[in-house]
Amino acid sequence: MVNVLLACTGSVATIKLPELVEKLFEEFKHKNMSLKIRVITSEKAKHFFNVRKLQEDIDVFSDEDEWNAWTKRGDPVLHIELGRWADVLLLAPLDANSLAKIANGICDNILLCTIRAWDLNKPLIFCPAMNTKMYEHPITNGQLTTLKAWGYIEVPVIQKTLICGDTGLGAMAEVTTIVDKVLEVVS
Repeated sequence: MVNVLLACTGSVATIKLPELVEKLFEEFKHKNMSLKIRVITSEKAKHFFNVRKLQEDIDVFSDEDEWNAWTKRGDPVLHIELGRWADVLLLAPLDANSLAKIANGICDNILLCTIRAWDLNKPLIFCPAMNTKMYEHPITNGQLTTLKAWGYIEVPVIQKTLICGDTGLGAMAEVTTIVDKVLEVVS
């Protein structure tokens, strides 16, 4: 059994979440591998998907769950428990704002706390997704380099016409590319 923690930030590419989950299950089944997925989302990511479009057995966590789960000393801390549970963390999509926060150690929500507390002996795969102007900004390359220096695995952006109408680099990699990378890493 492979436990995948799928983290989604506030990029419009989060609309691909149901497709990504479906393709992961499909390809793991094809390889005769068992898979369990849990999802953590930033508050902004919730805008781009409907939780009812995911399979019923997938738990979805957000900030509210983190705060409701803990009431006293000794209670489990959700972002720590999720990190312990997961064999791999798949951060897809990773928006510019969350990229900047991660690269600078900021952890002000459940998703970022989970990443900050991630066991660096386990794989973390990240899939940037942002507007071309954001992607081409000089600060972005340094932030991506920081994550890779920590051992995180990048699935690079692709060039295409974005939802906003701009054409260029910055779109999240295709779902099949992401799934292939997950399979490569866990095999």
